[in-house]
This record gives sequence, structure tokens and C-alpha cells, in this order.
Amino acid sequence: MSVTDIEWAAIKNNDKTYDGIFWYAVKSTKIFCRPSCPSKMPNRQNITVYYDKNEPGQRGYRQCKRCQPLGEPVDNEEWIKTINNILETKYAQKLSLEDLGHLAHGSPSYLRHVYKKFTGITPQQRLIELRLQAAKKELLQSNLAIKVIAEKAGIENVSYFIKKFREKYGESPLHYRKSHAKKSDS
Repeated sequence: MSVTDIEWAAIKNNDKTYDGIFWYAVKSTKIFCRPSCPSKMPNRQNITVYYDKNEPGQRGYRQCKRCQPLGEPVDNEEWIKTINNILETKYAQKLSLEDLGHLAHGSPSYLRHVYKKFTGITPQQRLIELRLQAAKKELLQSNLAIKVIAEKAGIENVSYFIKKFREKYGESPLHYRKSHAKKSDS
């Protein structure tokens, strides 16, 4: 069901008068909010509106950390799952801590603090891990140039990519491709 013009106007204008009347969920982030939520404006086609406050949760959406749509604090472990989901689905895109904060509906500095406290690493470190894992897989599954693989994984600077790959796997991407391709050919 599409969002009506009235619902869209309430969301766009962060209209508090609609709080408690309806909640909106964002398909791309799997988060639900109050109409007055100050977070980044989602695309209209990604929104589903609910008039029962429990329905978004029943459909697999998590509460927004910023607006707390049910009036209770959001569990940090659930928030970490949301952040990880965003990182895993958007790792190939440019994704700053600010962007991640907008997508996860929380302040960037608090997000970084909570994420590191629960996981032992920063969101940026997790992002690099995901990018390197994707590149490692691509190295063995394609003959694309190292530069193209780096860009496809979300790392635009090929020198930085090679440095990080070597730190993580103990060899350059090209050497990794050559040495592991031989093993899989045997």
C-alpha cells in the first residue's frame, strides 16, 4: 500500500501531531519511526505506514534509536544488528560514519562508541573487513583488474586497498589470486 499525500507530508515535515496516530517503517533500513523523527528523509517508495504501533515490530522492523517510536529506549544489541545489516548490504557504497548514523538513526559519535563497546572494533574497521572479504572472493572468481576489484568492493584508492589486503591476508591481492588459483586448479 502506498503512502498517502497526508502521511508523506507529516513525515516530510516531522509533524508531531501525527505521533501516536501512525508509524512508518523504512524497507531499506528495516527501522520504524514516528512521523516526527528528525532522521534523514527516506525515499517515499521505501516507506510503509502502520496504524498499529506493534505491527512494524511484528513484521521484523526495529525501533529507531533516535526517535524511540514506542517511547522506550532501543536495546543496543538490536541496534548493533541494524548497523551490521547496513554495513553488510551497503559496504560497496561510499559510507562515512555520518552516513551510517543517518541510516541507523543515531548520532555518528554515539554509534561509533556503542559499536566498539559491543564488538571490539569500530564500524569503519568492520566496513574494511567486509570490503576485503568481498574483494578476496572476487579475486578468485574473476579475472578483473585489481583496481576494478578494489572499486567494486568500495575502496577507490588501489594503493590503500593493496596495503589493507596485505595487512589482513599477508600477501598482495595479485599474489593471493595467483597462489590460490593454482590450488583450486589442481
